[in-house]
Amino acid sequence: MALKVLQINTFYQFGSTGRIVRDLKILCEQQGIEAYAAFGPEIDNGEERILRLQSIPRRKLNILRTRLFGCHGFYNEAETRRLIKWIEEIRPDVIHLHNIHNHFVHVGKLFEYIKGHNIPVIWTLHDCWPFTGHCAYFDYAHCEKWKVGCHQCPSLREYPPTWFFDRTDKNYELKKKTFTGVKNLMLVTPSRWLAVLTRESFLKDYPVEVINNGVDTNVFRPTENNVKNSLGICGKKMLLAMATMFDRRKGTEYLLQLPKLLNDNEVLVLVGLGEDQKKLFAHKRCIGIGRTNSVAELAGYYSAADVFINPTLEDNFPTTNIESLACGTPVVTFRTGGSPESVDDSVGCVVEQGDLQAMLQSARKIMVRGKDYYSTNCVENARRLYNKDIQYMKYIELYKNAKS
Repeated sequence: MALKVLQINTFYQFGSTGRIVRDLKILCEQQGIEAYAAFGPEIDNGEERILRLQSIPRRKLNILRTRLFGCHGFYNEAETRRLIKWIEEIRPDVIHLHNIHNHFVHVGKLFEYIKGHNIPVIWTLHDCWPFTGHCAYFDYAHCEKWKVGCHQCPSLREYPPTWFFDRTDKNYELKKKTFTGVKNLMLVTPSRWLAVLTRESFLKDYPVEVINNGVDTNVFRPTENNVKNSLGICGKKMLLAMATMFDRRKGTEYLLQLPKLLNDNEVLVLVGLGEDQKKLFAHKRCIGIGRTNSVAELAGYYSAADVFINPTLEDNFPTTNIESLACGTPVVTFRTGGSPESVDDSVGCVVEQGDLQAMLQSARKIMVRGKDYYSTNCVENARRLYNKDIQYMKYIELYKNAKS
């Protein structure tokens, strides 16, 4: 009988984690595994063996409930009952959890069911939310309360934002009670950085394995294109950044400052902006590009750039870094979380967090040397270390071991 695996995540095919889930589902099917996926508000694309749990209006309601009451992750009872009913129908051998926050499932009800039925679980932690009383990241706030018990949270207005009540002490204890005591649970982190933190948290009694994120190196690869020509910047140096998540923790304040520091032969190209956000970057040395779900289009931008910059302030193991490397473009990033783990001197540069001048100087050093100086190493590193087919086969082995 074929192995059955159910993945659960906020998204299914969009965003970095959504693409991971879909890629894993496809790989499972290629390996003869019966693969299923449940997700939140994303539009159902009509594939077999997927379940959309939440409507957009329902999602907005639960966002409001988090804003008002701060008990994030413990709403969505109706959606979770639907999910549990589906689990009972398909009877998976392994459940693979990804992001189970972000307003789409009641984690208490889900784990109560998992514990009661002793289902083997693989849980990929894409951020720190599972072991804090509120936040997904705490680097920027320099907070270590999560090690002993959250209270008086300095990040209530950060994701998932709440307006009035600090419930972090109760949330911390509730999560600790909910997420511990699972008989067969393996944790996976995409970065060594997050693995270290996880082993210091109340999840420390579970085994933790590091599996880096992967990318499709058949799509993300160096390509000849006319991106610079179409943008009207032929003959200029192109600094590329992604702005699909437009918030402080992704370094928006530094991206806003950067165009003012560029020379006339340098242009910052930002991909992923909404129409209102484009107005914020109205500068002669900056070009704003709208959001795109086309990975081929993204690969074109990466390939055209002379350097990719990632001023993230809080991150796990950003896929954007390895997408850029796979396209032969060197990376400059802040020393943040797991972001430096994919970057060494042969493929780019790591600078101290918040030092925009050092980031720009490093980018210019790379552009003076020339992209060709780095490209071969960039592509080789990506194909050797971050090819999704290699990385995600490690999950296939975990599934098989979990069942046995």
